[in-house]
Formats: sequence, C-alpha cells, structure tokens
Amino acid sequence: MDQPIDAAPPADLDAVVEALMVSYPKDGRTQHIDATFLPSRARAVECIELIRRIVFPGFFDDHRLTSARLHAHVSELVRQLDALLYDQVRQSLRYRENAQQSGRGDDCDDCDTQARVATNAFMQGLPALRRALALDVQAAFDGDPAAKHTDEAVFCYPGVDAVFIHRVANTLFRLDVPMLPRIMSEYAHNETGVDIHPGATIGESFFIDHATGVVIGETTEIGKRVKVYQGVTLGALSTKGGQDLRHKKRHPTIEDDVTIYAGATILGGDTVIGARSTIAGSVFLTRSVPPDHVVLSTQPEPQLKARGGDGSGNWSI
Repeated sequence: MDQPIDAAPPADLDAVVEALMVSYPKDGRTQHIDATFLPSRARAVECIELIRRIVFPGFFDDHRLTSARLHAHVSELVRQLDALLYDQVRQSLRYRENAQQSGRGDDCDDCDTQARVATNAFMQGLPALRRALALDVQAAFDGDPAAKHTDEAVFCYPGVDAVFIHRVANTLFRLDVPMLPRIMSEYAHNETGVDIHPGATIGESFFIDHATGVVIGETTEIGKRVKVYQGVTLGALSTKGGQDLRHKKRHPTIEDDVTIYAGATILGGDTVIGARSTIAGSVFLTRSVPPDHVVLSTQPEPQLKARGGDGSGNWSI
C-alpha cells in the first residue's frame, strides 16, 4: 500500500535499537541476557495443564477418555509431567544459585540431584493432591445451591481453579523450589482474579465463592472447611519494613469452619479468627475474634464489643 503523501516519516528505528542496546547493560533488573538457566512461564503453564488432566481425568482431554484407555493415558501424562517438571525444577534451582551471585548455577551438579528428589516427592504426592482437590470440589458444590453437579464446579468455578493451582504451587513451595511456584500462582491470578501466595497454608474443603478479587498473603494459615467470598483480603498490616519482614508471620490465621463474606479485610500476623466464626461483608479487622462469634460492621468507628452482653456471640465493629 502506498504511503499517504502527507504522512509523518517513520521513526529512525536503527536509532531506537541502538538506544536500547546501550540501556540493557546499565540495569540488570530489567534484562536476563546470557542466562544459562531460567524457569519458563510457558513450561510452568504446561506443567499445570498436565497436572489438571491427571487430577481430573476425562474433563480436560481433547477426546473421550474410556476406562479401557485410562491406564495408558495416565501413564503417558505422568511420564510427560515427570520430564517437564524435573527440567523446570532444575532450571529454577540453578537459576537461584546464579541469582544469589554464588556463581554455582552453571556448575551445580547437586542442583540436579535436588531437582530429582523434589520432582520425585511431587510425583509421589499426586494421589494425595487428588484427594485434597476432591474435597475442595465437594465444598464448592455443597456451598453453592446454584450448582447442579460437582462437574460444574470442576469445569466452571474460578475459585476451584485457583485453589487447584495453589495446591500445586504450595507443594513445590514446601519442597523449596524457587520461582516456579510463584510463576504458577501469578498464572492463577491472571486467569481467575484470585491472588494466593504459594506459601499460604490452606486446609481441606476450602471454597472461594465468586472468587474475583481475593488476596491471600504468604504467611496466612487457613483451617478446614473455610468459605471465603469475593473481594476478601487476608493481608499484612504494613509492608513498610520491606525485606526485613521476610520469614515473619505477617498475615492472619483463620481457624476451622469460618465464613468470610464479600469485601472483608483481615490484616496482621497476630490476628486470629476463631473457629466457627462469621465475618460479615466489608468488615475491616486488625484484631483477633474468639470462636463462635459473628463480626458485623455497624459503626463508623472501630469498636470491638460483645453486643448487649447477652451472650449472643455477635460482635460489632
């Protein structure tokens, strides 16, 4: 196509390239040139999708899966996952050595041994992962009267998807695999709108209803049969301390059978929400709540008190 006569001339692209070439060595934070080892986002996503097909056989395959074909199908997927996951764990471990400026990453044979040990542990844990996710699927079905079947929870619920990816990432996190779990958790964040740090500890039968906008921080501890609605934040009181706060308990503890409604914010490493309590929507909490209480947001100024002293268990904030 001919260029219009009055069009502006094209930019000097050679000059742009030269300016970029000058900028790259000036700031190592925004380039990773000549890196021998680096985990791959694309391969991490491939791992997740292979695990999804192993954990939920027949749901996410391109063709109908029969009982007669199941053993061969799973065997093939497991072997693909083992090879791919080992490579990505190996890349991650060697990357960490280089990122820590030890200079060992390119000559770290024990990294390969560690990668095999971690991969073996993950693969051996797949049956337990399936059991945990079955409970999450059941919790989603039981917790949503709009659901017609557990199949719907597997196929359609972003909260189930987010928890599935978290349980994968958390397993790798606990095996001390660097970077790769965080890549997976950010993939889940992009896909579902749910941001769960891979270090968060989450008990069985966990359900995030509607899912969007949920944030769960690294040192959060969540018990069994907890239900969370959209827009909930389980976060830190402050991150002004930056890296000095690393490895410290910064996020709340949620005990068993707690329900947290939409838009609630619960902050702080010393904050404990007692078992069987209910946190109403839009509540802002920075203090602990005893078991068997309901927390309501009914006053403009935060005040924690037993309502009427009648033993009703309702707290007003």
